[in-house]
Amino acid sequence: MAKAVLKAAAYSLIHTPNFLENLGTTQTTTSPDSEYIKSLKENLRTYEEVINYLPNQVYIGNLHPDTLKKYERPFCTAEYKAGKRYGKFGEIMPEDEFILLIKYSDTFNLVLLEEEFLAQTLIKYENHPLKTDDEIKQLTGKGSKIADIEAELKNDAIGIYFDAKLVGCVKKAHDIDENLSSHVMIENLIVKASAGVCLKHLIAQDNVDFEKIGYVIECSEEACGDMNQRGGGNFAKAIAEIAGLKNAGGCDVRGFCAAPTHSLVHAAALVEAGIYEQVVVVAGGASAKLGMNGRDHVKKGYPILEDVLGTFAVLVTKDDGVSPVIRTDIIGTHTVGTGSSPQIVTKSLVEEPLKRNDLHISDVDKFSVEMQNPDLTSLAGAGDVPLANYKMIAALAVMNKEIERNEIMDFAEKHGLVGWAPTQGHIPSGVPYCGFLIDDLTSDTNINRAMIVGKGSLFLGRMTNLFDGISVVIERNTGSSQEATVSKEEVKQLIAEAMKEFAATLLGK
Repeated sequence: MAKAVLKAAAYSLIHTPNFLENLGTTQTTTSPDSEYIKSLKENLRTYEEVINYLPNQVYIGNLHPDTLKKYERPFCTAEYKAGKRYGKFGEIMPEDEFILLIKYSDTFNLVLLEEEFLAQTLIKYENHPLKTDDEIKQLTGKGSKIADIEAELKNDAIGIYFDAKLVGCVKKAHDIDENLSSHVMIENLIVKASAGVCLKHLIAQDNVDFEKIGYVIECSEEACGDMNQRGGGNFAKAIAEIAGLKNAGGCDVRGFCAAPTHSLVHAAALVEAGIYEQVVVVAGGASAKLGMNGRDHVKKGYPILEDVLGTFAVLVTKDDGVSPVIRTDIIGTHTVGTGSSPQIVTKSLVEEPLKRNDLHISDVDKFSVEMQNPDLTSLAGAGDVPLANYKMIAALAVMNKEIERNEIMDFAEKHGLVGWAPTQGHIPSGVPYCGFLIDDLTSDTNINRAMIVGKGSLFLGRMTNLFDGISVVIERNTGSSQEATVSKEEVKQLIAEAMKEFAATLLGK
């Protein structure tokens, strides 16, 4: 049976200061009379500042995570002016162009955009390297009068703003169903449109044959459905549709922050089983988390740093003899009976699966854990999340007598990474390293084995107090798996020869 490999990865960010103000939970639940809200616009970053923010350039692949070790923190104070919109993995898209794609993602005529804004932004978007003729055709001439948009706002539509100016709205999709309210619809359209941006960057890569993609798994934190099936889905097929994956099926996987790693394992299993030759795992951004820690950032004298939607897409295929191999036999699982203490969780996700396969913790060259950008969490009082994870893993290595206690920080430096992902819940959890992992495990480096670790907080859904987590090891491809693979015809021939030998043996007796 051929192994599954990690073939390609894409990452994009969407700069959304207006959505931050109007959809971010922190902002919409804070009194408009508070100093934070009154001074909100003064504390928003410009698109140029977002482009030149070091962690953002790492996220889209223009800089390696190790580059961040050269800069003092917080990174938002760094004198860095070499940022670019496009990177190896994707792009940082401005808000006005993204608003166009929300309109394009709308299948039920719920989105209205003011005609002048639509026309002007469409001219700008026509220069996008991945724009399609269908996008231009579907958007051209589809603008609305501002009076019609304002009338819809009185009928419970939610406004779309750019540069603090009303440029459109999203209407409710049902008169009484809260699951199809305008607020839910705009959140879901944002997921669909942002994931579509990233998926297009994935399938545009030279080594990706998008016609062979047979299945898409979507793993963000939103849910679509109506009052009779909340969360019924299907984001995956909706996103595949706008990205042009006509040969793909798909479904949604939900597991809070751990969902991307769950989905990566699911994708690998589908490929190994021979059900699909190629599977994509994709996720859009979480608009509710925009500006989540904004109050704390502003209190400390910094701008609101959580002003981008994070997206990613990875491609899992059957073994090509080159791409990193997903070791589905080295899976760590947080079970119902595991417990929730940090040490126990880390032990179940890191130590136990390695030990079952006669490996030590130090045999893993790189761990990708919760890769939150430390600017976002440290300035909010939550510390450096990746570093805390690496210290816990190192502590287990000490207990196993792999390293000495005074080597904990050295272990974190050697086996860890500085965080660079936005705090978008599911986005930072393990998968941000996949793009760099492919490079590191297919080039001349001393990295041969990595572990992706995803964690999730199931108690947020008020169904259980359980924690969640899953991990998987990914290794350099030696080519042996592909060489060992035989065709059905070869298997039949081997069986026939074995039966002949068996018959001959019986006759000889």
